[in-house]
This record gives sequence, structure tokens and C-alpha cells, in this order.
Amino acid sequence: MENQEAQVSTRNKLGDAIPEIKGKPADSEKITINLGPVDLGQIDLLVKEGFYSNRTDLIRTAIRNQLSIHADAINQTVARRRLVLGLHRFSRVDLEAAQAEGQMLQIHVLGLASIDADVTPELALATIESIVVLGALHATPAVKAVLAGRIH
Repeated sequence: MENQEAQVSTRNKLGDAIPEIKGKPADSEKITINLGPVDLGQIDLLVKEGFYSNRTDLIRTAIRNQLSIHADAINQTVARRRLVLGLHRFSRVDLEAAQAEGQMLQIHVLGLASIDADVTPELALATIESIVVLGALHATPAVKAVLAGRIH
């Protein structure tokens, strides 16, 4: 398979093809880092010596260790800023309910905030006052465009 967006077929009990769409996993985001040649060489040495399976394994481990060291500060900040921790999904139904009640949402998420694809830019604009996401925001390009001034 060339990429994760490719379409695959499976068969049901009658032998009929059932298409399945494979998408990008929601539990990870790709980042890019720049390292000096000495740091990179040291990482490659540890991988070659079998301490880590690959560069990514070492980098993830290092990040998790740092997050563990700073866990108390993270927890205090999450509480102080009133952040929702983890995945928070906003559906069209959720936003329509907020609109019916005359509510404007202030979204504060540490992790992933996801606005469903069927949410129109007009509905998002009418119901979302502000967005603060430490992590990733998934929404259609049109929704992100109309909310650009409200994303902090």
C-alpha cells in the first residue's frame, strides 16, 4: 500500500466487496525537528548499539521522560487554564444545540480538538467564540479559515 489514504476492499460473507477507507491515525501528529550533526550522530550510535529501535523511538522516549519530569507543572497548568485534557470532538449536533441555547463556546483543549467535517463555516462562526488548543486542531480548511481570528 502506497499511503494510508488508499482504499482497500474486504469481502462480506456473501463475497461482496466492502470498501474501507483508511485514514490518518487521530492519535499522532507529525513534527519536524532540527538537530546538529553531533546530536544526530549520538542518536544513530545508540540506535546502532541496540538501545533504541530507531531515531523516532529515542526521540519519543526522551520526550516522554521530560513530560514525566514536568508532570506536576503540567497538571497545575491544565487545572489553572481549565483545559480539557485529551480528545474533544465537536459535532454539528453539538454546535446546533449550543446555537439553539444562544451559547458561544470557548474551546480550551490540551490534546486534540476535532470539529466534524459536516460543520459549516457559518455554524462554527455563530457558535465558537474562541479556540485555544495545545496540541492539534482538526477541522475543514473552510472552518479554520473563518475561525482564524478566534484561534489562539
